[in-house]
Amino acid sequence: MVGSTGCALSQLFRSFDQDHCSFQRYLLTYLLLVKNGSLFEEVNEVIFGKELNLLNLDLTDLTRRRPVYKRQPASNYSVQKSNGCLLPALVDDVAQVCLALSCRSDYPSLACVNKRFNWLIRSGYLYKLRRQLGVREHWVYLACSLMPWEAFDPVRQRWMRLPRMPCDECFSYADKESLAVGTQLLVFGRELTGFAIWMYNLVTCDWSRCPMMSLRCLFGSSSSGEIAIVAGGNMNMPRRLCSGFFMDGKFYVIGGMLSHTGFFNLCEELNLKTRTWRRIRNMYPGGNRATQSPPLVAVVKNQLYAADQSTNEVKKYDKENNTWNVVRPLPVRADSSNGWGLAFKACGDKLLVVGGHRGPQGEVIVLHYWRPEEGNMGGADWDILSIRERAGAFVYNCAIMGC
Repeated sequence: MVGSTGCALSQLFRSFDQDHCSFQRYLLTYLLLVKNGSLFEEVNEVIFGKELNLLNLDLTDLTRRRPVYKRQPASNYSVQKSNGCLLPALVDDVAQVCLALSCRSDYPSLACVNKRFNWLIRSGYLYKLRRQLGVREHWVYLACSLMPWEAFDPVRQRWMRLPRMPCDECFSYADKESLAVGTQLLVFGRELTGFAIWMYNLVTCDWSRCPMMSLRCLFGSSSSGEIAIVAGGNMNMPRRLCSGFFMDGKFYVIGGMLSHTGFFNLCEELNLKTRTWRRIRNMYPGGNRATQSPPLVAVVKNQLYAADQSTNEVKKYDKENNTWNVVRPLPVRADSSNGWGLAFKACGDKLLVVGGHRGPQGEVIVLHYWRPEEGNMGGADWDILSIRERAGAFVYNCAIMGC
């Protein structure tokens, strides 16, 4: 009985690689372990053998502020009492890993279980643990013409309205830039008193005003993990209306304008170790119209893609030859608005195109996606991730938060 159940548990844990967001599976496994605590040692290798090795995780941040529960022999797990533990019969380190592996859509509900769960969720520690475990879910954050900021969870196919940003009216209607870094959404814009940055905190679910910075809108920006870089002025070639991205451990700024005459195709590469810029010529794939949007670029699995606003095509960058190759057409028209009102983002292993559509039922926002690793199987069709009704047909801001 023990062997067969242990085998089933092993298969259950291995299936987490395909669906790590099923908290029900973790709850089922937990109940099986509680029923027969001697199985813990049998499945411990499966849980912590490779990717989930607790010995390689930094668990000191939380243990400084809570009692330390040492591991007990397997025979004691069946009779261990809760005594304030997160999950009875499991030490807190193991329980925290189970919670970190569950879908983060469940975190608000888990915070209502008791005070201990609430403190753990609101501490933000689980997100740090998720980063160490390599667990990441990508949510889409959108602000459209008829819709304030909302978040979309692709796993649960659920839209969630963010709290209202307490900014002034000038900020609401001015040009804005957005950037997701770690568990925070940054929105850059201008208020009546000057430039302002508002930050939405995923952990506390509220907005706060950030300290003033000497910045302006329409700059190049990107994030990698908990690092974010904004650029435009402090470079070899100062520019605006540019775009930024991380690739091969370096930060790039592409496109932009020196004046109102048009775009130039000079890209600059920032080496984060030496903190020096390097110029790369002829890297910009788009046109040079003064009315076009900043370059629409995205990096998926260290490969650079761009949406050409003039030809309505997706292009892939050839690093060795410094050339661009067409891979497929865009699912929406970008040339009609010179690229404005359209989002072209990397969402995990997918390319995401977010654009508006006017139909008989009104204006909707459509989230199209394509996995580049699948090549062009299925022709030029894009899959639809979601359709948001009554959102307008113009995307003001879009950011992808992976945590």
